[in-house]
Amino acid sequence: MNGDDGDVSGLLLVDKPAGITSHDVVDIARRVYGERSIGHLGTLDPFATGLLVLLLGRATRLASFIDNEPKVYDATIRFGEETDTGDPTGDVIRTAPLPSRDAVLSAIPSLTGVIPQVPPEFSAKKVQGAPAYRAARAGASVVLAPSPVTVHEWQIASHTDDELNVSIICGGGTYVRALARDLGRACGSAAHLTSLRRTRSGEFDVIDAATMDDLRATPKPAIRRLRVIAE
Repeated sequence: MNGDDGDVSGLLLVDKPAGITSHDVVDIARRVYGERSIGHLGTLDPFATGLLVLLLGRATRLASFIDNEPKVYDATIRFGEETDTGDPTGDVIRTAPLPSRDAVLSAIPSLTGVIPQVPPEFSAKKVQGAPAYRAARAGASVVLAPSPVTVHEWQIASHTDDELNVSIICGGGTYVRALARDLGRACGSAAHLTSLRRTRSGEFDVIDAATMDDLRATPKPAIRRLRVIAE
């Protein structure tokens, strides 16, 4: 919404395309709406697509009051190769035979519930105050401690010899790239993500999100008003 004092404040849903960062989307929204104060409720990797929840102006103060879990991702997992990034942008670091269907199905329960997860080396997880990906890109050895994450459910859409298409419902802080890596290892193979799309974040759905073309169009996409009502 446009406030009475001329500022822009509220919530905006954006469908991020592949090939740009979440910060790129924020920068575009800043230019489009003329608002410097913009935050988000969870980033997406550059290769990933889907829902970004942006908070503009005074609405950034409400971030801690917004329930944006669980998150839902549509993912394609390719078996036979593990990459250093866990996605198609990285280099193959390990190959292994393709797993049987039974092996994959047997491994999924071990990656469901509250589980310890080691983040990918190429991630924004901080190591001595700096993102891990900086050290990884420089060729340094990165040791990341496991963190507890919650994976509610794996919903299998299709499964071939070398590929699994699945919807993953999980809590915040979960790296789907790490789930793909660990699934490959758990079923005696190797694996990485080839596509990732966030379709939901709490009550927010990508079907309601503006595209990048929408952002640049006239009129601009409407911004939702946010209120916190005390009980």
